[in-house]
Amino acid sequence: MRTSLLMAAAALSVGAAHAADPVVGRTKANAVCAVCHGPTGMSMVPNAPHLAGQPAIYLVEQLKNYRSGKRPHEVMGVIAKPLTDAEIEDLAAWYSSLQISVQIP
Repeated sequence: MRTSLLMAAAALSVGAAHAADPVVGRTKANAVCAVCHGPTGMSMVPNAPHLAGQPAIYLVEQLKNYRSGKRPHEVMGVIAKPLTDAEIEDLAAWYSSLQISVQIP
């Protein structure tokens, strides 16, 4: 019971006015993010992280930090600056919906 109450409270606090949409996030990601982070969230360049499977709460926080300048990065600062909260939530919903697997060598 307590766990479900906590989950409900977290869901309300993340996007009460906007239900994050991974389909919208995918469209935005393909237009803006895919060049470096790949169309499936698996990085295409050595100095860009994989985004697939990252928790939405982490992605939202980092994108907002890039947008505000709290987390400085020459490229991400420019990309994140015009993003709205809704767009950030949609992007996070897309990347967090992707499932990845790990194989131990």
